[in-house]
Amino acid sequence: MDEFIVDFKVEAKKLVTDMTDILEGLEGDFSLKEGLNDYGQLVDRILGGAKSLELNSESPRNLQDIGNYAEICKLVAYSGSQISKNEGLYNIVVALLLDATEMLGEMILATDTGEEKNIKELLSTTFLERLKLINQQFDVNTRGSLEISENQSKGATQNEIDDLMKALGV
Repeated sequence: MDEFIVDFKVEAKKLVTDMTDILEGLEGDFSLKEGLNDYGQLVDRILGGAKSLELNSESPRNLQDIGNYAEICKLVAYSGSQISKNEGLYNIVVALLLDATEMLGEMILATDTGEEKNIKELLSTTFLERLKLINQQFDVNTRGSLEISENQSKGATQNEIDDLMKALGV
């Protein structure tokens, strides 16, 4: 197994544990919603690692899926941190991210083992329905990153998530 893949898996597994801890700490406490930014920063590290390795890998499909999936998690987390008055939506976002983080962990563990699964095998219909529901609830002015930009177009997060889901083949 490639040394870089091994290092990525070790780091990513630790990040998944840290991300799960963050979400469990946020669960049920709307006043802590900005903690979703911390989650977003960690998942962004997995995204960056997967995308970097994908460029130099002989089997980039799994890494590409990990990168795209991590980017969806990042967009949902950053958007969720901006929920203003909808505690129910916040709780759904945290629950979705807990499930998504578990699936991301499974994808990472399978990397470069010959047991990589098609992303469609990992994504349940329930997960996809919740993702679509959540995404439709976000305000059109929601940002999908920590950057605050005057030039960010309305609905950009929705479009980004839709594009990433298409790239994943779902």
